[in-house]
Amino acid sequence: MTIKLVFFASPDIAVPSFERLINSSDFEVCALVTQPPKPANRGKKIQISNVKKLAVANNIDVLEPVKLSKEPDIIEKLKSYGCDFFVTFAFGQILSQEVLDIPKFHTINLHASLLPKYRGANPICAALLSGDDFTGITTMITVLELDAGDICLQERIELVNDMDFPLLASEIAQKSPELIMKTLKGLYQNTLKPVPQDSSCVSFTKKLSKNDKELSFNCPAGELHNKVRAYCGVNTCHFLFNSKIVKVLKTDLCSNSDCSGFKCGEVISVEKRGLIVKCADDVLLIKSVKPEGKGEMPAYAWSLGSKIKAGDVIGC
Repeated sequence: MTIKLVFFASPDIAVPSFERLINSSDFEVCALVTQPPKPANRGKKIQISNVKKLAVANNIDVLEPVKLSKEPDIIEKLKSYGCDFFVTFAFGQILSQEVLDIPKFHTINLHASLLPKYRGANPICAALLSGDDFTGITTMITVLELDAGDICLQERIELVNDMDFPLLASEIAQKSPELIMKTLKGLYQNTLKPVPQDSSCVSFTKKLSKNDKELSFNCPAGELHNKVRAYCGVNTCHFLFNSKIVKVLKTDLCSNSDCSGFKCGEVISVEKRGLIVKCADDVLLIKSVKPEGKGEMPAYAWSLGSKIKAGDVIGC
């Protein structure tokens, strides 16, 4: 049994799945479809993605459509492979019905939530922002409606208090290859029967805005902690101090019953474990920061250099 497929992906989270499929004798990866490279970092240099590097190293065709639905030459190329499946994992473009109809079986998408919860583009952020106890990954049959296809397989992932976006993304990346391979084999051998999603349980993620990155200490401590976890490494949260941006990378919750006399955003104490800051309902421990123009450092080290002290007020 050799299952032929084309893999559609762009970011690093898809690399372990792509690599496992390439190295498995049960699969033949005919091509990678990925987003065209874009300028990155301060130098605005074009950087080749890790998923593309992996394809090139294994002599796999790389297709880079700007908008796949409007590039007939690439669509014809996809038809020429005679694939059993297309597999999409954070590809970044919506596929047309013409493309979905190309493979002999289905186009399978891996989505980073337990569908039908958190349909849309930011399911990892959404689960962390909501303070959920668990999330997961889902393989589904792709249809034109957003993340609405029948569910093939799911795996649950527990969310502990200190799990942030990079840690959750890493766990999803490591758990995804096995789920994808089981799905493809099950559908190919007709031993897996996809089931429709429960439409009464559907929820959607929201589009992130620039203002979402700002930390307002007028909010509850738990809400701010979840926000830092959700945006860390993606759209990292920040506050202002002396008109300079200070990114917040790591926080924790630490109840303080004696904080009623402080105003929101006021630094209650500066300790070696970090800064204790008053929020709407309690306090937040800021443990790790990245000040403007500098690298990541413990919040205590930053406090020494910035001369921040108890009674100072931070915020946007």
